[in-house]
Amino acid sequence: MGTLWFWLVEKWSLIDSAYMTMITLSSVGFGEINPLNDRSRLFTMVLIMMGLIAIGYLLNRITEAFLQGYFRESIRLRQKKNVIDKLSNHYILCGYGRTGNHVAREFAAEGIPFIILDLELDEIDKAQQEGYLVLQGDATLDEFLLLAKVDQAICIVAALSSDADNLYTVMSAKALNPNIRAIARASTEEAIKKLERAGADAVVSPYITGGKRLAAAALRPQVMDFVDGIFAGEEKAYYLEECLLSQENCPCIGKTLAQTQLRAKSGALVVAIRRRDGILIVGPTGDSILEVGDSLMCMGTSEQLRILNDILGPINN
Repeated sequence: MGTLWFWLVEKWSLIDSAYMTMITLSSVGFGEINPLNDRSRLFTMVLIMMGLIAIGYLLNRITEAFLQGYFRESIRLRQKKNVIDKLSNHYILCGYGRTGNHVAREFAAEGIPFIILDLELDEIDKAQQEGYLVLQGDATLDEFLLLAKVDQAICIVAALSSDADNLYTVMSAKALNPNIRAIARASTEEAIKKLERAGADAVVSPYITGGKRLAAAALRPQVMDFVDGIFAGEEKAYYLEECLLSQENCPCIGKTLAQTQLRAKSGALVVAIRRRDGILIVGPTGDSILEVGDSLMCMGTSEQLRILNDILGPINN
């Protein structure tokens, strides 16, 4: 507008008009290019005021956007830290790749508290978009495991892409919390042996497990449909759960399975008993005696298993 005024009203050249407008709006303090009458000086004053208002408004919006973004991020990080600080009896998932993604879905479907630990920004963004609690860091290092409250966790899942990283993660977690249950992913049979020697409570190979499931799906498709209905966490009707019998709070110890009437009282089915020495009794009869340290493998709906746990006593294993 200033350029048009000086060009059309004052009859200056286009270059002089643009130059006069620029030095006026920028307030550099240069003098007038050509003499101005009172009307043009009044217009120039208005132009200066409009320029200052526009620049002030622009600076205000930029500052506001910066501060809002800064404080919003600060508040988000503070809230995230408060949530992590309150974690207890939770699960730690190391690695949010193709395997970790499905593990997180199952954890979320079960409604258990868990935190994801990953080093890659792309994976962190994907996990945050799903609404998961995420911590960026190297799972093989003690400092990041401690930030994820490994000392208060009940289970850690090492689902990193490297067998070596999973090995270091299991060793570090066991050193920081000897009582934690460690589940690890392995690509080779050699890695499975090393992870077991390092203290992993269970090692899963996607390739070996996938091959077995493919064969089972081909040979026994109806059985696989039933198993998938139990283990598919998002919409399943039946669950498998492990119940540990403790001397302190279990009234069923020393009784036979028939005497406890667990099936009649809860509706849940005891499909197997694992003795403390590792012996597995599949399809236990009514004469099977329940002993201290036994683990009952039970199947039922969520309500049936809740009633069963109330009978047997709480479990954190």
